[in-house]
Formats: sequence, structure tokens, C-alpha cells
Amino acid sequence: MKIGFIGLGNMGGPMAANLAKAGHEVTGFDMADVKIEGLRMAGSAAAAAKEARVVITMLPNGDILRKVADEIIPAMGTGTVLLDCSTVDVESARDVAAQAQAAGLSALDAPVSGGVGGAAGGTLTFMVGGDEAGFNIAKELFDIMGQKAVHCGPSGNGQAAKICNNMILGATMIATCEAFALADKLGLERQAMFDVVSTSSGYSWSMNAYCPAPGIGPKSPADNGYQPGFAADLMLKDLRLSQQAAEAVDADTPIGRAACDLYADFVEKEDGKGRDFSAMLPRFETRGRG
Repeated sequence: MKIGFIGLGNMGGPMAANLAKAGHEVTGFDMADVKIEGLRMAGSAAAAAKEARVVITMLPNGDILRKVADEIIPAMGTGTVLLDCSTVDVESARDVAAQAQAAGLSALDAPVSGGVGGAAGGTLTFMVGGDEAGFNIAKELFDIMGQKAVHCGPSGNGQAAKICNNMILGATMIATCEAFALADKLGLERQAMFDVVSTSSGYSWSMNAYCPAPGIGPKSPADNGYQPGFAADLMLKDLRLSQQAAEAVDADTPIGRAACDLYADFVEKEDGKGRDFSAMLPRFETRGRG
């Protein structure tokens, strides 16, 4: 399959490389001067999109997605698929999908979960919104880039699923870090805390799979000085998207809003920028009730 891939950063680069390794003909474009093994590089986004059966985008935000869509949609042929894997606001995803559909294209919004490790290892999960025909065409690509793709319904629903999932993740990580800090002050050893909670009603992905306490549970960024597997900056981005969406549809999300405010303080006023989102634990360790 001829594939255009626009946005070859920490996520997009490995995803594109995996497609090329699987035998697809991938033409890439990025604003930075990057070289990805197996890819032919184009001089513009439109050139990367021309003659492609599927054009994949992995971009930083909705504004950039809209600008890129304006450039590539006129270059794409009728019946081809625009597959956006960025995490953006729901409104941008739906507007770009409508623009693509008006031009005779299939459009999918398919944000991912799994981070840089999942992109490199081909183990991402895709949350996909858009038409069934486009999903069926892209399915073989999802199978190469990831381990699971869930069709969540019409355009925008992939983004909706991503921000709802990450709102839960942000809130549960904060609660997990708070609980470890409280356990420390109560004299409860962290291993005992983990052994109880990981097999009790406090079970969560944040505790069991990504424990924020160094040396406890499976290996996680906490065991590597909180070097990011999933950066606090990206968690803040997703939480802000969740609150933007909640405001747009008049949804009451007080815990999501509180999590967003805490990560904003952590990233923008404290030392959280560039650290893993689980580095909330050392933050709480040093704080009193205040």
C-alpha cells in the first residue's frame, strides 16, 4: 500500500518505520530534518499525500492539524483515507473529518495509547472514530502499528475516548501518589501498601502496571528517575482537552478539573516539566496538608 506519513517525531517516526518494515511504500514529511529508515522523504506535506492510499498524520495540536489538512486534502484522490493519529480537541477532529468527507475522502481520527515504547514496539492501542469503510481499509495498518484498534463510532469519537480514558488516568495517578505519601507518614511500608492495594478494591493501572513508587511492582519510570514514559506535559495537554470538551457539552467533571489544575501547577509552577506524570509522588512526599 502507498502511504503518506506526516509528522515524524517521537511517535510518528517509529510508527512510520514499522509500516515500512512491513513492506508498505511509505513517503514521509516533517518540518524537522529527519531521516527514517525505509522511508522516502518528500519536500512538502502535499507531496507526501499525493497518490497515497492512506495518509497518516501525527501532529501536536488541532490548529496544526487544520493547517495540514488544508494542504493535503486537495492533493488526495477520491476514496482515499485520511487517518489522523494526533491527540487533538474533538471539534478540530470533527471539522477536519467533515472537510475530508466533502472532498470525497474517508476520514478517521485515531489517537493512540501506549507511548513511545508502544510506537517503537508496534503495541499501540488505537481509539478510532469515523466511517466503517475507512476503518476497514486502515485495519491492516493498525495491526502493524499496534495490538488493538477499537472503532468507537462516528468522527470525533476516537478523540472522545482518548480524553475520557486519560482523564481517568490522570485522576487515578494523583490518587495513587497521594495514597503512597499518606502511607509513608502513617508508617506503612510501601511494599505492604502495594501488596494490599494491588489485590484489593484500590487496584488500578496506575498502581499495578505503572507504580509511581521506585522499586515497587513492575519496572516503571519511577525506577529510572522519573524519566518520562508519558510526560506530565502530555498529561496536562490531555486533561485540558478533557475540560475543553466538558465545557463544550456542559458536563460536570470536578475530579477531572482538579486533576487538570494539579498537573498545571506541577508542570508550569513546580519541577514537573519534562518528568514522567508519575513524578507526582515525590511532589506529595515533600508537602504538608497546607
